[in-house]
Amino acid sequence: MALAFCGNENNSAAYNVDNGVLNNGCFVDALNVVPHVFLLFITFPILFIGWGSQSSKVHIHHSTWLHFPGHNLRWILTFILLFVLVCEIAEGIVSDGISNSHHLHLYMPAGMAFLAAITSVVYYHNIETSNFPKLLIALLFYWTLAFITKTIKFVKFCDNNIGFSQLRFCLTGLLVILYGMLLAVEINVIRVRRYVFFKNPKEVKPPEDLQDLGVRFLQPFVNLLSKGTYWWMNTFIKTAHKKPIDMKTIGKLPIAMRALTNYVRLNEAFEAQKNKRSQYPQGSKSIWRALCSAFGKPLILSSTFRILADLLGFAGPLCIFGIVHHVGNRNRPSHSQINVLGVFFISSEEFLSNAYVLAVLLFFALLLQRTFLQASYYVAIETGINLRGAIQTKIYNKIMQLSTSNMSMGEMTAGQICNLVAIDTNQLMWFFFLCPNLWAMPVQIIVGVLLLYYLLGISALIGAVVIIVLAPVQYFVATKLSQAQRSTLEYSNERLKKTNEMLRGIKLLKLYAWEHIFHSSVEETRLKEMTSLKAFALYTSISIFMNAAIPIAAVLTTFVVHAHLTKDDDFSPQVAFASLSLFHILVTPLFLLSSVVRSTVKALVSVQKLSEFLASEEIGEEHDKCSEQRNAGNHSKYQAVPLKVVNRKRPAREDWNNYSSCMRRPVNITEGDDFCVKITNGFFTWTPEGAPALSNIDIQIPQGQLTMIVGQVGCGKSSLLLATLGEMQKISGNIFWNSSIPDSETGEDVSPEKETAVDVEFRRRGSVAYASQKPWLLNATVEENITFESPFNKQRYKAVIDACSLQPDIDILPHGDQTQIGERGINLSGGQRQRISVARALYQQTSVVFLDDPFSALDIHLSDHLMQEGILKMLREDKRTIILVTHKLQYLPHADWIIAMKDGTIQREGTLKDIQKSETELFEHWKTLMNRQDQDLEKETIIERKTVLERKNHRRTTCSREALLNDDEEDEEEITESDDEDNLSSVLHQRAKMPWRACGKYLSSAGILLLPLLVFSQLLKHTVMVAIDYCLAKWTSAAISAMITEKQKNCTACQNFDHAYYSKVFSILCCIGIILCLVTSIAVEWTGLKVAKKLHSALLNKIILAPMRFFETTPLGSILNRFSADCNTIDQAYMQYGQANNKRKKHIPATLECLSRSTLLCVSALAVISYVTPMFLVALVPLAIICYFIQKYFRVASRDLQQLDDSTQLPLLSHFSETVEGLTTIRAFRYEARFRQKLLEYTDSNNIASLFLTAANRWLEVRMEYIGACVVLIAAVTSITNYWKDPLSSGLVGLGLTYALMVSNYLNWMVRNLADMEIQLGAVKRINGLLKTEAEKYEGLLSPSQIPQNWPDRGEIQIQNLSVRYDSNLKPVLKHVNAHLSPGQKIGICGRTGSGKSSFSLAFFRMVDTFEGRIIIDGIDIAKLPLQTLRSRLSIILQDPILFSGTIRFNLDPEKKCTDSVLWEALEIAQLKHVVKALPGGLDAIVTEGGENFSQGQRQLFCLARAFVRKTSIFIMDEATASIDMATENILQKVVMTAFADRTVVTIAHRVHTILNADLVIVMKRGVILEYDKPEVLLEQEDSVFASFVQADK
Repeated sequence: MALAFCGNENNSAAYNVDNGVLNNGCFVDALNVVPHVFLLFITFPILFIGWGSQSSKVHIHHSTWLHFPGHNLRWILTFILLFVLVCEIAEGIVSDGISNSHHLHLYMPAGMAFLAAITSVVYYHNIETSNFPKLLIALLFYWTLAFITKTIKFVKFCDNNIGFSQLRFCLTGLLVILYGMLLAVEINVIRVRRYVFFKNPKEVKPPEDLQDLGVRFLQPFVNLLSKGTYWWMNTFIKTAHKKPIDMKTIGKLPIAMRALTNYVRLNEAFEAQKNKRSQYPQGSKSIWRALCSAFGKPLILSSTFRILADLLGFAGPLCIFGIVHHVGNRNRPSHSQINVLGVFFISSEEFLSNAYVLAVLLFFALLLQRTFLQASYYVAIETGINLRGAIQTKIYNKIMQLSTSNMSMGEMTAGQICNLVAIDTNQLMWFFFLCPNLWAMPVQIIVGVLLLYYLLGISALIGAVVIIVLAPVQYFVATKLSQAQRSTLEYSNERLKKTNEMLRGIKLLKLYAWEHIFHSSVEETRLKEMTSLKAFALYTSISIFMNAAIPIAAVLTTFVVHAHLTKDDDFSPQVAFASLSLFHILVTPLFLLSSVVRSTVKALVSVQKLSEFLASEEIGEEHDKCSEQRNAGNHSKYQAVPLKVVNRKRPAREDWNNYSSCMRRPVNITEGDDFCVKITNGFFTWTPEGAPALSNIDIQIPQGQLTMIVGQVGCGKSSLLLATLGEMQKISGNIFWNSSIPDSETGEDVSPEKETAVDVEFRRRGSVAYASQKPWLLNATVEENITFESPFNKQRYKAVIDACSLQPDIDILPHGDQTQIGERGINLSGGQRQRISVARALYQQTSVVFLDDPFSALDIHLSDHLMQEGILKMLREDKRTIILVTHKLQYLPHADWIIAMKDGTIQREGTLKDIQKSETELFEHWKTLMNRQDQDLEKETIIERKTVLERKNHRRTTCSREALLNDDEEDEEEITESDDEDNLSSVLHQRAKMPWRACGKYLSSAGILLLPLLVFSQLLKHTVMVAIDYCLAKWTSAAISAMITEKQKNCTACQNFDHAYYSKVFSILCCIGIILCLVTSIAVEWTGLKVAKKLHSALLNKIILAPMRFFETTPLGSILNRFSADCNTIDQAYMQYGQANNKRKKHIPATLECLSRSTLLCVSALAVISYVTPMFLVALVPLAIICYFIQKYFRVASRDLQQLDDSTQLPLLSHFSETVEGLTTIRAFRYEARFRQKLLEYTDSNNIASLFLTAANRWLEVRMEYIGACVVLIAAVTSITNYWKDPLSSGLVGLGLTYALMVSNYLNWMVRNLADMEIQLGAVKRINGLLKTEAEKYEGLLSPSQIPQNWPDRGEIQIQNLSVRYDSNLKPVLKHVNAHLSPGQKIGICGRTGSGKSSFSLAFFRMVDTFEGRIIIDGIDIAKLPLQTLRSRLSIILQDPILFSGTIRFNLDPEKKCTDSVLWEALEIAQLKHVVKALPGGLDAIVTEGGENFSQGQRQLFCLARAFVRKTSIFIMDEATASIDMATENILQKVVMTAFADRTVVTIAHRVHTILNADLVIVMKRGVILEYDKPEVLLEQEDSVFASFVQADK
């Protein structure tokens, strides 16, 4: 039948115009087409001809610039308009289908309107981005015409008494309102922008962010469609696929999201709370109020989106109910057709009884639901990230104002503050992420249960009860899980500590053949960790099992009860599958409940901690009222700077004031401008409750001169400096700073926090260059540490480097002064750190310099050089005011002014001459001490001392430090080391590839039994799951067809349908399903455990047996990371729940389980749909291709962003810890503002990475869920179409639709888990790389029976033509060496650095590659011996002293072979007996990690004692006395000569005079023996190299 606009019926009323044209329905519809044709005709030329000429003039992000008022409202109204128009088209088609009249005018105008609406929004978007508002006049005309024509149609409907019962009337009414509102929006744009009808149009500038091309995060600026679908991320994700993402790619944060903006917002909320509740301003309640006030609005928006999404989620089950019902209802109901104005009308009920309409509505509901859901997640996460940034800034500002006593008295440790930043701020962020669930979940549960009750009656409540009863069990399991995790973490830390010690001392372990001892020690801890991991795995598997089993149990109980309680007609497919979908929806909030409750509890605790921290004491927060009154009448030019008063509780202040006024001491210097700082009548304390640490302080520091503060240890010298800087609490007295002092660097501090009057006064003190007693270094380069934010001046910098003798140290650093040092300067020695700290103070241009004991870690030569070149030359000659605290009394003659302190008071002050005259006793005491120190100076003619030791091992430690930082990029580096240009494509290919080999390695490690169990149990479980649902489909279909048959036969007496058979089968399948859920969850975790155990064990075995060369070439940090981060990923990690999770830190087994479950669910769902409607397969191909490309692009971007997020967190946390440690220095320099600025940069970097990661996750999920919605639409349409052609049971239609809904849920989980898996398999890949390391050849040619028990008993060594190298591709370090060492001889080996001395000693232990020649000891070639035997029969003392944590006994004899008397004897030989006896526990006294509780010298002596314990006949000392003073060394040499008279001793000399008594001297140069004779013979030869060495050592 041909189509016609007004229908093709003969004599149709549609062509009748007797009552006027406006009373003809067809004409009115034709009139409605006019505006749409007008718009399409007007806009198409503008859209397609030469668009964009305007946009090229303005360099901004055009596609994101929101110009016109009412922008969001316009988009919302347009979306609603499009939806209503789709409904109008559908209504037209349905009503036309009923009458079979082919009236085109019923749906064609609506179709044109739909096209016009899309055109209008595209046109508007283009006008907006090119900023050409005059063209909007076309839209003004269009909305006016559309409104008028639609109003005419509506009026005509009203005239003909068509009311709300007819759907077309309602739709027309809605369209009138929508067109009217859009017209109002258009008029408003004219009113605001004045682009027509006004003389002066309004000029609008783009937002500030968009003028800055550095801002790449465009979510706040893009239009609503792009916001909802994350369309703006497309280009970003495409770019990520072409080149790796870095900080440059992601750019800067928009101003509104920056930490400073959010901090100001939060601070205003805090201030408002303070004003409201001035009595208790910092309680946790007021913090919650402030947080809600500052960040509550977006949360309300997020919660609204969430509730809307959850309500729309119920459209799925309801539409399934409707579709299955209408498909099953073969006899279509007869419609009472209403014919008005020549056309047919239908009611909304008739409209919704069409299965196709329901399918389309379901599609739109799903699109909208997913959009709202992702919008809710995004808003919540963005709010959480903004909140975290604001709180971190708030904490940092508080740190900057913290009272020093809080830190020094242990009230608050750096660790606690770092925990507050790293853990508690994240807890609050997580709480804000999950917060919308608190409101949304109850709504979802209530609506779900009500709908279930509506469908199933009382049996629904039984099913819901099953779920609700098991929710507390879920919570209990989650609690146990976190407890197991905590205990695992403790063992993990202990294991890492042991591994770290083992790796740091690996050289010693190998030389002493102690690998097995430390290996078993680490394994023992690992065993404890594994026990804890088993508990963790058990609870994880229970949690996974419950997640899967609870819905099955609920469905089983519900349907079995329902089948036996109710009538047959209630047990239909539509009821069954709608209920099944509802159960799937209901389970999610109940599972989320436990994590939301846990998160809420943690957030409450975190806010409590934050409240306590924010309430802690601040510097200068109160001050003495007396001093205020005193200052009121003080008009002198010096400003009194009152500090914090002491004590609110103890009324002792008056006593101190009275006491101090009586005891006031006369001041020597006349009042005037010649002082820098003056303290009068000062009493200072660290804690308010404590007694004063400094009493009765009356001092004046002369300006432009060198003042020295001296006194015994603990007399308060450092405290005096800190009191002067305002770091101590003042009980009474005044500090005056001479405000007339010129200062080039005030470092003005602009704090957004509220400042007290005290701060303002105190700010008059300028910047003071301060070097603290404990050196403090930044996590930066050496140069940045010295310049410390000051401008770089090359000449001054060189002078400072020279004054501090830093050049030799800089030369041996891997990158010179550009080497990264930090984390408290771990990779530098104490002396180097001290000198860098002093260099910083020298470099600054401040007029005042405070140096707190700068010579403490320096030897006498370095101290002298620093004093002469640095302090006297650079500072004093510059007329700088210097205050120097020191113990080196020989420098007192250089002082212009001396302050002598004793027990917290000033003993004496004045010049040295003054003290000589007035305090003769004190002066004589000083003189004797000065002489003693001068004698030390004469004694100490050490050439290199500790620095040799530092420099030798320095490169490796530095590398290891950098390795820790750069570890994330390791995989890329492996690939990109060769030519960058050529290999870029292969790198990108590698980045896009999944590490399947690593996956294979992981799974194969599970073993022959577990792997098949894992695979088959998963496959079987999902097969049973499908079988359960298939059984339900058959059961309900059979029940309904039995009922229809009964009705047709009209047989009331017939026997009712028997449910027993089906319910038995269904119950059995459900029980099998539940058992399989348990099996799979246990199999997955068991696999994880087994692999974790196997990989760690293999890694430990490989590493401990690796050759020494491996440790010298592989950074220590890199090896440690394999044992820590990578093992943790394989073992376990923090499991976070919730679909919105940005950083779901899971371990591999959990990810593997999620990945396999979501993949198999998707596969089984697609299989079921294809089985129900084979036509679906055709549509599946393009969808699968789209999915493939989306996941391919997403995985690459996700991995890069995840790594960026992790790597930007490190600098932020280390900035906090370095600030806490260097607080006094930062405040002394007045650098608070600079450090705050740095914090804001670090916070913003971390936040932008987190936001991009969130946006990328949302980008993926929106796309995957839209594809899921398409799957549902196609499945529904094909099912309905198929049903009409080839009737299939309505049960199967229900089954197909239920599974289609599941696809939309699990598709994005599949891709997200795939991306997670890829990141986590990187850990397996890296461990696998280390497992390929070749071990040393431990086996020997000789069997144990062939080696004499007491070998070597004489100690005769023959070296024949020996050539050794460190690696097969390196040059030899010893070349053709020949020597014969007789038993019991004492041999000294000397030579310059790099001559091969140490290589010579290592050759005895086969630590280096002997490629030519041999060493024969007591007649046996050492190459034939097993390594363990060889190394256990020799002794060596290394230059670098290594002690392990444990007891002294363990350090001397870890093999537990010796008696106490032998150990005491060894300690006596090593001059340590008296030291150990004095310790609590004696031999069982504790040694801390690295032996930090002993000095360097004592550690060296312990290493000597350790070697003595072994009592071997060959004894090698490799520069073993480098850290020992000369007196002790002389004693040791004598002991060695006597105690080892019968042993062969090889000494590698550091100081040549130590081998003058040797029987034989070997002088080496470049790997060959240069001289070989008795020392006296060599000394007699004038041209002897040995003689020249001895001469230089004198």
